[in-house]
Amino acid sequence: MVGTDEGPHQQNKNDNKMNIEERFHLRGKVAVVVGGAGYLCSTLSGAFLESGMKVVILDMAKEPPADLSGKALYLNANAISKQGLIEARETILKTFGKVDVLLNGATVNAPTPFLEITEEEMDRILAANVKAVFFACQVFGEAMVKQKSGSIINFASASSGPPLSKAFTYSVAKAGVANITQNLAREWAPYNVRVNALRPGFFPTEWSKKHFIDEKRKVDILRHTPMGRFGEPEELIGATLWLASDAASFVTGSIIAVDGGFTAMTI
Repeated sequence: MVGTDEGPHQQNKNDNKMNIEERFHLRGKVAVVVGGAGYLCSTLSGAFLESGMKVVILDMAKEPPADLSGKALYLNANAISKQGLIEARETILKTFGKVDVLLNGATVNAPTPFLEITEEEMDRILAANVKAVFFACQVFGEAMVKQKSGSIINFASASSGPPLSKAFTYSVAKAGVANITQNLAREWAPYNVRVNALRPGFFPTEWSKKHFIDEKRKVDILRHTPMGRFGEPEELIGATLWLASDAASFVTGSIIAVDGGFTAMTI
């Protein structure tokens, strides 16, 4: 009968059944967080640590956030330098022997009107959002393919499509991230390497509040968000830990919205 969960396959499912704790167990796994000193990813790095994971932060900031100092391995690295990422990977493999989770969180944006966007600005935004993801997936994904396990979590955006106003290059870049995510999910599924992306709604930083979200835009955003508020970094933790864990073992190529209903809204 269509839609039932009965038949010979049920026995096989029960044979491999894990309990809830085992499905969400992350202790001992190694997570690499690119851009881990940033507004969202520093919170997610902390959540990985609280889950018992060994965390490596790759960032260009001179020092890690104070609350992560001494708890995570911090490597100063430029996310758009493939050679720099390779050197970081070799250090990580020598230290921990594996990479279980890659979280790609490097990003940059600008509210420049379309006709005023310079080549330099376009290159900078595309590099931080696309090139960095592309290279990190190449470098750390290679290790995951060899060990035949891993979870890659990229950052797409509510701007991935349909695009948001005032974020022209960023929207192009995040659409590219979604495409890379689904391409690699298909490519690496045979190696048990899952590739997914978060699609956050509005989690504004102080910079974006100053340069990107004036009062009129804030009203428009919140009117389009059924929950009527901005997100807090901690509200990305659940989806991120789920994607990192075996509880999401059959999830790949997915773009997970965490946006207060933004993408569900029309009028």
